[in-house]
Amino acid sequence: MANRKVNKSVVIGTIGQDAHMIGGWVLTQAFREAGFTVAFLGAVVPQQEFIDAAIEINADAILVSSSYGMGLIDCEGLRDKCIEAGLGDIILYAGGTVAAPLELERNWPQIEKRFADMGFNRVFKNTCTAQEAVEYLKKDLGIA
Repeated sequence: MANRKVNKSVVIGTIGQDAHMIGGWVLTQAFREAGFTVAFLGAVVPQQEFIDAAIEINADAILVSSSYGMGLIDCEGLRDKCIEAGLGDIILYAGGTVAAPLELERNWPQIEKRFADMGFNRVFKNTCTAQEAVEYLKKDLGIA
């Protein structure tokens, strides 16, 4: 059963050359059920497409999925491009297998710091559920 409309919008997609879509699709369904307007961009999405979609729907957040271990590289510079496009305050999340699996296991605090240093508000391991992501975003948007 869907919650009432929250009047917030998000852009979701899989960044870079990553062709995995299931995580983004699951997030899309969860956010829609929670009352969000969602622009789902699919897979193999360049950074600029996230920004263009965020502008088009007046998004409150961009949620980047990466499952092939290259998320750190693919997300580099996204915050700067958002600022250049007038989206300096947009919430940025990244999640999935955003780095090599062994690195995720051994160096998670450093990975979190690297994403924070790149201007991301949060980064999630691939063990985060869609519902947890929804709850975090609601909290970050002050609607929890």
